[in-house]
Amino acid sequence: MFYVLGSNTSFVVSLPQLFKIILNKMITVTDQAKKQALRLMEDEGKEGFFIRVGVSGGGCSGLMYQLSFDNEETAQDSAFENNGIKVVVDRKSYLYLIGTTLDFSGGLNGKGFVFNNPNADRTCGCGESFSV
Repeated sequence: MFYVLGSNTSFVVSLPQLFKIILNKMITVTDQAKKQALRLMEDEGKEGFFIRVGVSGGGCSGLMYQLSFDNEETAQDSAFENNGIKVVVDRKSYLYLIGTTLDFSGGLNGKGFVFNNPNADRTCGCGESFSV
C-alpha cells in the first residue's frame, strides 16, 4: 500500500491504483491538439489509431520529442486516455514526459504540435529538443 498526499487530503492506495493515478496525470491533451490529431488521422486514413509519443537522443539540447499515429502497442508501452484521446508512451520515455501538456500551435513560429514539459531544464529555440 502507498500513501498519496494531496494539498487537502491523503489516502492509501494499492500499487495498481497508484499506477492509474500516475497514468491519468501523464500527458494532458489540449482541445487544439485533440482537434488537429483527429483531423490528421482522418486525412491519413488512420481513424481508430492512437497518438504515440516518445523521447529519443538527438537535437541541439540532447533529447528530441517524437510523435506519430500508431495502432499497435508493445509490452514496453504504457497507455492512457486524456480528453478522449488515447496516448501511448514507451517505457524509456515515460519519466521524461510525466506532467507534459501536448498542444497544437498555428502561430507565427509555424504550425505543429507543442510539448509543454515541466521536466525540461532547457529547450532549444525551435522547441523540438530539450534536456533534463
